[in-house]
Amino acid sequence: MLGLGVAAQAAGTLVVTAPALLIPHLHAQGLSLTQAGLLAAAPTAGMVLTLIAWGAVTDRTGERVVIAGGLVLTTLAVAGAWVAGDDPALLGVAFLLAGMTSASTNAASGRVVVGWFPKDRRGLAMGIRQMSQPLGVTLAAVTVPTLAEASGVRAALVLPVVLCAVLAVACTLGIVDPPRPPAAAAGPAAENPYRSTGFLWRIHAVSVLLVVPQFTLSTYGLVWLVTLGWSTAAAGLLVGASQFVGAVGRILVGVWSDRVGSRVGPLRVVAVSAAAVMAVLALVDVAHLPAAAVVLVVATSVTVADNGLAYTSVAEAAGPRWSGRALGAQNTGQFIAASAVGPGIGALVGLVGFAGSFLLVAALPVLALPLVPRVDRSHD
Repeated sequence: MLGLGVAAQAAGTLVVTAPALLIPHLHAQGLSLTQAGLLAAAPTAGMVLTLIAWGAVTDRTGERVVIAGGLVLTTLAVAGAWVAGDDPALLGVAFLLAGMTSASTNAASGRVVVGWFPKDRRGLAMGIRQMSQPLGVTLAAVTVPTLAEASGVRAALVLPVVLCAVLAVACTLGIVDPPRPPAAAAGPAAENPYRSTGFLWRIHAVSVLLVVPQFTLSTYGLVWLVTLGWSTAAAGLLVGASQFVGAVGRILVGVWSDRVGSRVGPLRVVAVSAAAVMAVLALVDVAHLPAAAVVLVVATSVTVADNGLAYTSVAEAAGPRWSGRALGAQNTGQFIAASAVGPGIGALVGLVGFAGSFLLVAALPVLALPLVPRVDRSHD
């Protein structure tokens, strides 16, 4: 279940990330950086529209139907983007639809992991599951820019179409819904967790703030390296490598949270670290330091480390009857912020440059610190 959940989410992430890595190609075709960033934000905007709905469907029908069915729809949407080719308007519509359909894997694959693993191993399991996002970005980073530069948009979209189609079949055959308590025995877990405490609201708010540094680097890390003189291919490889290192970091942070018996304690440390690494990136840009590659790898690893902690915390606090909707709400908040990163940071870079943008983004984790709850909450 864990392997299929990781693969399904990685495929969805590849689909959502690919447009951001098409920015250099689209910019070379005549689109402004802001316009290309807006097109790159279309999939995350689509996810915002459907995440909670997919979570509600998962709560009612189970994980297998949602993951497999969602991947079938995602395959069709990306195929539509392939047909659109270099037409920006049609690409935007297809990417929006791809985001709406790929959102199915987010809440449902998280529920599979939470449902099949006990609490004392859930941090590790969710850390492995959360590897799916940086792995998807890695796969996109090492294929999409190079293929787009060599052969255009259509060549870059072949892998997402094929991968989603193959995994739709694999998840149909292999996923088994985890057991859940009967409605009569659910007790407090069946109650609306948003009414009894502000815990979930605070985690959602923290995650919104912390996702901006993450998407700033995944969207504009390659562009930043190119402005420093890197080739597109070399920059893509480094972005991919940094995402892979971040994937391993998520596992280590998950194990750490299992060992200390807390999700919110490590989350607080990650927030402080995210602010620090974004400030260092700004310094590297201003001072033209030769350590850009190392700092970008470290910064990427740190800024993706919070996702598994927050995701696990939300699922545990929501309980088995509400985790689909709560995880959908969690991702909705994150992707609302993420969808603004493409055009927003693109415009900001035009105004204050990369150094100023990195420094402003560094302030967001600082704002998140007082919102992190002091004590964990769980239905286990």
